[in-house]
Amino acid sequence: MKRLILVSVLAILSICMRAQDACELYIAKYSAMAVEEMYRSGVPASITLAQGLLESGMGKSTLATNANNHFGIKCHKWDGNKVYHDDDKPQECFRSYDSAEDSFKDHSDFLRYHDRYKFLFDLEPTDYKGWANGLKAAGYATSPTYPEKLISLIERYELYKFDTVGEEDVKSEEAAVEEAAAEVKQEEKAEIKTEQSETGKSRTATTRRERKSRSTSKAQKPSTDVSEPVSTTRPAKPERPEKPERPQRASRNSSRQRPESPAQMERMRPADGEMFSLSRPVYKKNGVECVMAIAGETYYSIAKDYDLFNKEILKFNDVAADAELLPGQIVYIRAKKTQTEKGLDKHICESSDETLWQISQRYGIKLSSLMKMNGLKGDVQLREDFVLKLRKK
Repeated sequence: MKRLILVSVLAILSICMRAQDACELYIAKYSAMAVEEMYRSGVPASITLAQGLLESGMGKSTLATNANNHFGIKCHKWDGNKVYHDDDKPQECFRSYDSAEDSFKDHSDFLRYHDRYKFLFDLEPTDYKGWANGLKAAGYATSPTYPEKLISLIERYELYKFDTVGEEDVKSEEAAVEEAAAEVKQEEKAEIKTEQSETGKSRTATTRRERKSRSTSKAQKPSTDVSEPVSTTRPAKPERPEKPERPQRASRNSSRQRPESPAQMERMRPADGEMFSLSRPVYKKNGVECVMAIAGETYYSIAKDYDLFNKEILKFNDVAADAELLPGQIVYIRAKKTQTEKGLDKHICESSDETLWQISQRYGIKLSSLMKMNGLKGDVQLREDFVLKLRKK
């Protein structure tokens, strides 16, 4: 019984050690990619790595191996390649990618450009606990313990350190860890080969002794076997190289900055006032001057206030002559732009009630430019999770 318990304990420890090694290898392989995404999208690298570890089973899940889907993102009106997999329901639709890099990019964009996740980008960049709890609150996962699982992985493997490092640091660490892992594998192969060789020699020597002993016994002669005893003691295992410590601060050579929160980029900012002396506030959205309509106003009355022709204000706002103006609507008093600022690259529709005109007003871009960028013509009915480009490639 004691031996059975010991064997069970050793088996469990072996499984745990293998799992830890698999986690470390996943982190080494994808940490640079996660940091690159952090600088491109603003999603903390610790969150990306923890979600990747958890959702992909350390990169070994069916979705990760067969579809490069590391984050369990379902189709949601996805126009790309698809695979079907049992999840909450049988044979649910999941996104399929050409590479892991495509999966990491889509995960970042999925969070940055869905309205329900945008509040997360207003958190401090190192607030991984806020991100973990916010993801659950926004509906990313159904498990009630999802935040705790992410936080546990982040703290166990010190993934939070990746939130404050530069790309150069991570790339050098990635190379060092992969080199160490390769050395370990080579030494393990050599160790197995040595053990197999020693075991083979021991068995051969034992067989010879047994045959000679039987032959001597039949002849009733004293043993003349003078062969040296072969040691069956296992050779000492070579020491594994120590894994390099993860970088703890940003590289001095890294000058990249994380993008501003999408919610902050969208908000209306006070105009500098160089052109206006009226008492009503004038704002800028996407760098374009605008005002907020109040009750009783029309496009024509606002045009008069700012010395515009009626046709100008209608053109600036992509509306017809008989368009109704409601209180609280944005009214542009200068021509909108052809694309948004960098960092607001796309819009993911939250419902089928949205219209192209509403989106063009929301982001301060011309309706004609929005339609041209997305290859749209005529009266288009949008649908939930429809992706609209807001910037040219």
